[in-house]
Amino acid sequence: MVPAAISFVAADAQFTPKSVETAEERQKLMFRVKLQIDPKVLDQYQSQVKTGVRGMGFVRIDTAVQWPADLAVNLPTK
Repeated sequence: MVPAAISFVAADAQFTPKSVETAEERQKLMFRVKLQIDPKVLDQYQSQVKTGVRGMGFVRIDTAVQWPADLAVNLPTK
C-alpha cells in the first residue's frame, strides 16, 4: 500500500530569495506539492487529516530502494 502519491509539483519555487547562489540556499527553496492519499487510509484517519498545512516531505524516486528506518511509514493507532 502506498499511503500517498504526489499529484502535482509547482514549476516555480515559492518564497524564493532574489538570487540563489549556493547549494545551501537552493535546499531552502519551497515548492507547492499536492499529495493524493489512498482513500482507504484517508477514511481511516479522516479526523486527523488537515488540508493546507505546511510540512516537510521526502520523496523516494526509486521504489527498489528501502526507506531509512526513521522515514518509514508510521501511521498512528486508534
